[in-house]
Amino acid sequence: MTEPKEPAKPTGEIQEVGPSAGDVAPGAVHKGMFGVAGSGDTSGYGGLVRRVVVPGSTERPYGGYFDEVSDALEEAYPQFSEAILRVVVDRGEITFYIKKERIAEVCQTLRDDMSLRFEFCASVSGVDYLEQSERLHVCYHLLSMTYRRRIRLEVATTAEDPHVPSVTGVYPTADWQERETYDMFGVIFDGHPALTRVLMPDDWEGHPQRKDYPLGGIHVEYKGADIAPPDERRAYK
Repeated sequence: MTEPKEPAKPTGEIQEVGPSAGDVAPGAVHKGMFGVAGSGDTSGYGGLVRRVVVPGSTERPYGGYFDEVSDALEEAYPQFSEAILRVVVDRGEITFYIKKERIAEVCQTLRDDMSLRFEFCASVSGVDYLEQSERLHVCYHLLSMTYRRRIRLEVATTAEDPHVPSVTGVYPTADWQERETYDMFGVIFDGHPALTRVLMPDDWEGHPQRKDYPLGGIHVEYKGADIAPPDERRAYK
């Protein structure tokens, strides 16, 4: 009986992530959190090291029902090759990366076409990839109750022009989810019926889940004491 082989390890020197758009290479690492460096951070976040995993486009066949869904969408949506930037199958999930201008009409097709029937938008959420030029991503998880299938959509936009079309006209359940994504990440959903904050006060400055937001947010007052955010506290040795 032969000994099982150890999984292949990445070769080459690990590089730190740079600020360039789309230059995040497999094997790179993120260090720290929210830009913490050289502070008396007592939270432990400053010592965080996380390997960056950037899956590339997946080649056919995707496996399972993924090929059938992709074929049906390509047939039902003539602008498929223009609107779909890439398709990734990773960790048992298929993701369609879509041009942000096309997201609402792609969702319309996914919902209405009889061979697709993704009737329910289960989730809309945000991600901030600080090192990329289009750093703000919006993720959509869709469910077909007819065919018992799930897919994921993703669009990207810049922090300087964080506009993405709203999908509330297609999926009313996206209403409060888009509000929360706006509140936490600052993504502006054009066409939303009432885009307001839902977690933070209306006059709050900034968006707390952006990666460049100060760790701890604001100084916390407790019984007359002013407690600084963790990255600004003294480190005791």
